[in-house]
Amino acid sequence: MTSDETPASQTVLDVLNKTADYFKQKGIANARLDAQILLAHCLGMKRLDLYLNFDRPLAEGELARCREIVKRRGRREPLQHILGTWPFRELQLKVDKRALIPRPETEVLVDLVLKAWPLEKPGVAVDLGLGSGAIALSLMRERRNLQVYGTEVSPEALDLCRENAALSDLAADGFFLGSLFDPLPADLRFDLIVSNPPYIGRREIAGLQPEVRDWDPALALVGGEEGWELPFEIMARARQRLRPGGHVFLEVAPGQIPILMQQAEAQNWVFCGFSKDWSDNPRFIHLTL
Repeated sequence: MTSDETPASQTVLDVLNKTADYFKQKGIANARLDAQILLAHCLGMKRLDLYLNFDRPLAEGELARCREIVKRRGRREPLQHILGTWPFRELQLKVDKRALIPRPETEVLVDLVLKAWPLEKPGVAVDLGLGSGAIALSLMRERRNLQVYGTEVSPEALDLCRENAALSDLAADGFFLGSLFDPLPADLRFDLIVSNPPYIGRREIAGLQPEVRDWDPALALVGGEEGWELPFEIMARARQRLRPGGHVFLEVAPGQIPILMQQAEAQNWVFCGFSKDWSDNPRFIHLTL
């Protein structure tokens, strides 16, 4: 269904098929899935319920709401922004232009962190670059024995993170505005340092998908001219803030793994390794002191 169609009567299946075709024309990946999710959202039902209502005609008010949503997605506004919330592990996070949309790969990062720390052992963790709060709030929700801190350089993103903390009934007392370790007490040491930092090179921005290039904040994307500069800075500074036996976990671009691993080995970490994401791409660096 395009934004300028005004049929006398359209069924759920009619609208679904036309929307999926329209999204394909706009170059949207997973066009039919996006159409299903948005139509279900517009009609206030679950996606699977669409199949039980294929023959139901839509009222004009429903069609008008669907047209507006379809128009927004056709402009390549992210699906998550249109819905307003998005699931991440055990959380339902508010998402908008203030912070990076949480990615499925980052769920794997949280899983790696949790597997590295004994279930009942108390510890102190920090998330560098809170964004929406996906990592820090997941650690707080899933490991009550961890004291979790976080920093965020963007005031707008920090506001969103605090809103998500309130929505999840979690405290945001340990979240601070500032870059990396700078706003944290100088004598504070950590057992776990985790970050999904900006790691895209400045020259790569133009080639990104519109949903990323035009809607995610540049501050959350660009890690330097080459992209690996900020992850490297975190690695260099983490040694002074980590307790003996502590862990560092970073999510980076797959192509950056060789140069960052080379730098890590030169820094004489006790352990340097990497893990792959769900697509079998090397993406996560694991260091121990």
